Amino acid sequence: MPGFNLSTVFDTVARAVPDQEVLVWRDRRFTYAQSNARADGVAHFLVEQGLGCHTERAGLAGHESGQHHVGIYLRNGNEYLETLVGGWRARVAPYNINYRYVEEELLYLLEDAKTDALVYAAEFAPQVAALREQVAGLKVLVQVADDSGNALLPGAVDYESVVATPPPVGGMPEPDGDDLFIMYTGGTTGMPKGVVWRQDDVFISAMGGLPFGTTEPYASYDEIAQAARDANGGVTLLMLPPFMHGAAQWSAFHMFTTGGKIVIPDDVHRMDPADALSTAVREKCLSIPVVGDAVARPLVEELERGDYDMSGVAAFSNGGAPMTPTVRSRLLEALPHIMLLDAVGSSETGIQMNHYSAKGSEADTAIFNPQEDTTVVSDDLDRRLQPGEGGGWLARRGRIPLGYLGDPDKTARTFPVIEGARWSVPGDRANLLADGRIELLGRDGVTVNSGGEKIFVEEVERAVAAHPAVRDVVVVGRPSERWGSEVVAVVQLAEGSEATDEELVAEAGRHVARYKVPKAIVRVTEMQRSPSGKADYRWAKTQVVS
Repeated sequence: MPGFNLSTVFDTVARAVPDQEVLVWRDRRFTYAQSNARADGVAHFLVEQGLGCHTERAGLAGHESGQHHVGIYLRNGNEYLETLVGGWRARVAPYNINYRYVEEELLYLLEDAKTDALVYAAEFAPQVAALREQVAGLKVLVQVADDSGNALLPGAVDYESVVATPPPVGGMPEPDGDDLFIMYTGGTTGMPKGVVWRQDDVFISAMGGLPFGTTEPYASYDEIAQAARDANGGVTLLMLPPFMHGAAQWSAFHMFTTGGKIVIPDDVHRMDPADALSTAVREKCLSIPVVGDAVARPLVEELERGDYDMSGVAAFSNGGAPMTPTVRSRLLEALPHIMLLDAVGSSETGIQMNHYSAKGSEADTAIFNPQEDTTVVSDDLDRRLQPGEGGGWLARRGRIPLGYLGDPDKTARTFPVIEGARWSVPGDRANLLADGRIELLGRDGVTVNSGGEKIFVEEVERAVAAHPAVRDVVVVGRPSERWGSEVVAVVQLAEGSEATDEELVAEAGRHVARYKVPKAIVRVTEMQRSPSGKADYRWAKTQVVS
């Protein structure tokens, strides 16, 4: 059966708790009813443009889409979430655009997604103007005003006029659980791909359709409405990752499903830890999601030097990138009352496994408790491993994506049939331990094969980051006449700190085997990462090769 669709989930909660706040940003405060009405306007506008579903799901392969596509080229703000919900309500498939892409990357993405409409911030109007004529199907442009001073592009429509669009004369389509949720992967190791999900599957796998602490999904929209009412205001979450990152959209919908509230820091152009913490205190945020050290470390540093009443914060959740033991310990030292959740998942799998840490009982960084639908499969993808059998590929079955947009070959490789069931195997290496837990080793695409030994860069990054002078580190391989490839650490030291290469290598040697220790250290004054905090391995490789 089609099951849940994300538009109706949001509408259900909005009708159940219309007067509760759903989003706060700067001086803007929106109730569920207000946001739902604005999303209605977006949906009405898209339908008026002739956009929606042109081919029903039943007649399509996993890598195919039967819907028109709208790109979202925005930073965090209420417009992003309104466009998502409004797009789904019109049976259009919205997708995320990385606002740091240069012209060549942006053109690739717009064409790969066969973009029909684009909602973009005025600050990006010059980039859109330069490319609009090169994208054959791009007919609809909606510009969101900002403080950039850029004028409305010719032929574009102002966003605020869009949200006031009345219902079309011909009526609105009925959203369906088979409608698509499309998430483009980050592309830090290659060109991004659009991961195609059924909305019903992604809702239950990653977006709140499985109530926290349970193993059974919601059974009906009425049950979702009652849960939102019973939550009595829900959780207030400080949204630090950009909405163009899958984990941010997933976290947002987890809040919406129980009538919670999203709070966005004032500064959406950069990670400002003082602004973030001040916002958390002011809005009494209960939960703060982070993406590895790149987000957590600046917060820890600000906590250590500032004076913030964080007694109302109960939990930090980490996903999308690993948090090193050093940063985890500092965070729990600064906020000894919090619970720290580490979750593992990807755009291709949804949430797969997790572990919890608290002050005095910190979990092992790389060992997780898997869900019942997650395990490790053999290297040749022909069977599931048994507990204690060792290494293979981290995999999930059940509610997983349909495929990669427009790429049947990569779809077949990533979503193989094993023992009669379809699995998602996006490329993470892992060990299945004797007690059923899983040790996560890292993404195979960024491992370094040095002298015949496979080295997982995340393990080496944790080892180097243990040195107190290291603020950030990304590990990559570079060609070596002796080893074929050798491990190199790109390191940014903390301000005012000093450490020799020998000291950094010695620290790494205390945590990993000798063959894994970096053969060289490349120093940078500022580490480049994706806006979500994920390591940019392509950029790091250019540093070590040059």
